[in-house]
Amino acid sequence: MGEIVSGTPFLILRNKDFSLFLTYRFLVTVANLMQSVIVGWQLYTITNDVLSLGLIGLTEVIPQVCVALFAGHFVDIWDRKRVIFYTTSLLLIGSLILYVYSLPDSNMQQLWGVVPIFITIFISGLVRGILMPANAALIGQLVQREQLTSASTWSSTAWHIAAVAGPAIGGVVYGYFGIVPAYSLVFVFYLLCLVILFMMKSPGKVALIQGAAEGIFERIKEGIVYVFQRKVLLNAFALDMFAVFFGGAVAMLPVFASDILKVGPEGLGFLRACPAIGAILMSIILTFKPPISNSGSQMLFSVFGFGVTMIIFAFSTNFLLSAFCLFLSGVFDNVSVIIRSSILQLYTSDEMKGRVAAVNSIFIGSSNELGAFESGVAARFMGLIPSVVFGGVMTLIIVCVTAWESPALRSLALKDHGNS
Repeated sequence: MGEIVSGTPFLILRNKDFSLFLTYRFLVTVANLMQSVIVGWQLYTITNDVLSLGLIGLTEVIPQVCVALFAGHFVDIWDRKRVIFYTTSLLLIGSLILYVYSLPDSNMQQLWGVVPIFITIFISGLVRGILMPANAALIGQLVQREQLTSASTWSSTAWHIAAVAGPAIGGVVYGYFGIVPAYSLVFVFYLLCLVILFMMKSPGKVALIQGAAEGIFERIKEGIVYVFQRKVLLNAFALDMFAVFFGGAVAMLPVFASDILKVGPEGLGFLRACPAIGAILMSIILTFKPPISNSGSQMLFSVFGFGVTMIIFAFSTNFLLSAFCLFLSGVFDNVSVIIRSSILQLYTSDEMKGRVAAVNSIFIGSSNELGAFESGVAARFMGLIPSVVFGGVMTLIIVCVTAWESPALRSLALKDHGNS
């Protein structure tokens, strides 16, 4: 056992601060997704209106997109660990608001209706817009350059395991113990996150390059131009964004589960977990065999495979086949995510990472909500199955166009940039 742990894939875990960061990332994701599940059930119970559920995504994505570029600027000039610490404190405050709001003897619901819930959702979106660039930028300071791909893989693994555990824990605690204990546990998780961050040693501020832009808007523009001038970065971000925008069928899973597969809410829960299970398995594989050779072609192939699985899923009327397609979609998507994250780390200087990660967060973060909206509109006008097929075909077309237009991405090998 000692030989396995001391091997190359686990060597990075000897870095105490990175291990603490992984623990933080896991716990904060569990808490976020627990709260998301609990809020959804609570809001629907109060309003009995499906539109209110749709407004959750909108309330969260607007502050995220609006704050991201400004957050990237401050992440690059401030202590990144402190930024994450104080921003996570906002999540603690938000969970406290929900806890007090949900107390049996509280009159907040009578006085304010669902406003406190949406205030907390807004805070979560604001925090998400800050944490996405801050987390990505901090990783670059915690590990050596040659460990960046391994760090991205471990970070993705922690997130995907939390993506399975968070909703499950939230649903079980809410269902068996009630809403107040559920929000209490969310509060405890956020508090543990702050304790872990307090234990981490701060790597300090990044030294600014002499002659770099100084004004906030000049620095934001510098980050945007940096991405658009580096085609490998731009094409990797855009490829992932359009794949999520067109190819995802997650938003339509309740309809597939109910009307086509006829498996009920239990089957829906399993279907929702399948992509994350596939991603976790692929993360474990990539931990031992990182995608450092033929990385660009692997990314293109994985997004192409993602599109194919969505097309097969659309036509499937068999529950096991549909679950397997979703499992494979998580496998393919995780390869793309890890390579894209590694490209961001390796192709971006430390003093630019916050701003570049902020641009990436707008590409990726907003595409989930907008992709869900696209899926709904397409299903409304084209029909359910044709809309998912259309999304899968569009993904395949985008991959082919990207491969044709970006030979640099097609021939990319991360191993050639690990020590540059």
